[in-house]
Amino acid sequence: MAADEPGQDLSSPQDARLDSLEERLARAQHEEAKRTGRAPVSDANEQLGNRVLSTLIGGLVGGSLIGWVLDRVFGTGHVLLIVFLVLGIVGSFWSIIKMSSRQP
Repeated sequence: MAADEPGQDLSSPQDARLDSLEERLARAQHEEAKRTGRAPVSDANEQLGNRVLSTLIGGLVGGSLIGWVLDRVFGTGHVLLIVFLVLGIVGSFWSIIKMSSRQP
């Protein structure tokens, strides 16, 4: 009778040692993946830096592009280009300040 059954009774709760072993195994696999370079190394600071950079570049490029197009349409020289470039920079810095003042 006992020889016909599998070694683990599925109806009984798992042993705490198995949970601990699985946790340690997952942690060791993650550390090994980081050591060998197969795991993505990205933390919150890197993500925030990328968001700040993309916001700044987006504001500069977006403001410049809108100003250049409006200068072409209205024939105002480079006045609107400079105005919208400054507005893009101000908007970018405003967004960066709001991003950096958020609590995690």
